[in-house]
Amino acid sequence: MNIEIVTSDLLNIATLIFLAVIGIAIARIRNLFAVVMLSGIYSLMGASLYVILDAVDVAFTEAAVGAGASTVLMIGTLALTSSREKAATSPANAIKGLIICTLLGAALIYGSLDMPLYGDPSAPIHHHIVPRYLNDSMAEIAVPNVVTSVLAGYRGFDTMGETFVIFTAAIGVITLIGRKRRRRKTSKDDGGHDS
Repeated sequence: MNIEIVTSDLLNIATLIFLAVIGIAIARIRNLFAVVMLSGIYSLMGASLYVILDAVDVAFTEAAVGAGASTVLMIGTLALTSSREKAATSPANAIKGLIICTLLGAALIYGSLDMPLYGDPSAPIHHHIVPRYLNDSMAEIAVPNVVTSVLAGYRGFDTMGETFVIFTAAIGVITLIGRKRRRRKTSKDDGGHDS
């Protein structure tokens, strides 16, 4: 067995385990600032996984959007809210959420059963799409960089969708920041008014 393949697989498994641990920590922590920081770390670990899988363009986007822009937007939102999550009102909501996540996870696993095995050289991706991009993108898109031609040309709608998501998030945070914060009356202010 090739040592590079084994090392790459071990790195993938270790990164996925670390991502799972971070995800569980995000779900369990009630301090929202810690959740924002862990979300940024999660995005950086996701970007690392994409680099290991040789998807550097996706890793760059994940690092810039997930760890960079999203973290800044969440910190901006956090400035307008409480620093701690309110406790759940009933355990029934947690059980409903767990059931929904379990069903969704089962559906995703079921949907992936038809996919070729990981690293299968006879997978369609190795014989259909990539050679076409490498051979024909200059003639069809007229961009010398293949990654740019894929992101801006072949996947233009997907890239535009990602841009809309970030734009919408930014508008939401700007809207929240633009609103006047309601000042809570302190007990001292309330003490001056007899009822």
